[in-house]
Amino acid sequence: MTGIAPQLTVVLPVFNEAENLPPLVAELTATLRPLGTPFEIIAVDDASTDASVAVAQELQARCPELRLLRHRFNAGQSAAFAAGFAHARGAVIVMLDADGQNDPHDIPALLAALRPDVACVTGVRQQRQDSRVRKLSSRFANTYRNWITGDRITDAGCTFRVVRREALREVPVFNGLHRFLPTILRRQGFTVLELPVHHRSRTRGVSKYGVRNRLWRGLRDCFAMRWYAARAIRADRLHPEGAPPPVPRP
Repeated sequence: MTGIAPQLTVVLPVFNEAENLPPLVAELTATLRPLGTPFEIIAVDDASTDASVAVAQELQARCPELRLLRHRFNAGQSAAFAAGFAHARGAVIVMLDADGQNDPHDIPALLAALRPDVACVTGVRQQRQDSRVRKLSSRFANTYRNWITGDRITDAGCTFRVVRREALREVPVFNGLHRFLPTILRRQGFTVLELPVHHRSRTRGVSKYGVRNRLWRGLRDCFAMRWYAARAIRADRLHPEGAPPPVPRP
């Protein structure tokens, strides 16, 4: 598919995932190539300290769809997603983690749910393969988050999503963006749907997030999102170019 403009962009934030990249890229290409839609995979390395960059460069020789972006310093998962958004060429963006816990085989179902009037389809992890502590902390965080923000997101911690690139034009970039993206899009006037997705056990590498470095910061960020919800400006405020002028009121 080289030389053909991609219609679909997969964004992978990568931090010390050298072991997970080969099987994940293989699954992505095996899932996406049969769809017949030109695609690209953007791996955004967040200043990994393992062999992630070298592994990605080796994979590029076998996977022409794979692109590699590199942060000069560790900036976090939200920054990696934002970098991928900024460099994406596809009209539709697929977001998923590089740890292998998201199942690429769910992508066709997510894409099918992205109707013309929908800007984003976000996953809801089924039968989560995480520790009891992580599942309980996520349940508490989701309940608290919805109470503070006034939104209704079942699984804010799931970053497995498909989103229209056009809807990301006015999304603010900040640390924690990936957790609040569905709420931001809704406050900007877009439609967001939820869809069940599979969740797999991590079999390689170690998790970068836990209760200490995720839960409390996320709860604090809810108040910032409450402020944003009250101040947000709808992104669909312009009439389409060429639209007829409004009929004057009598």
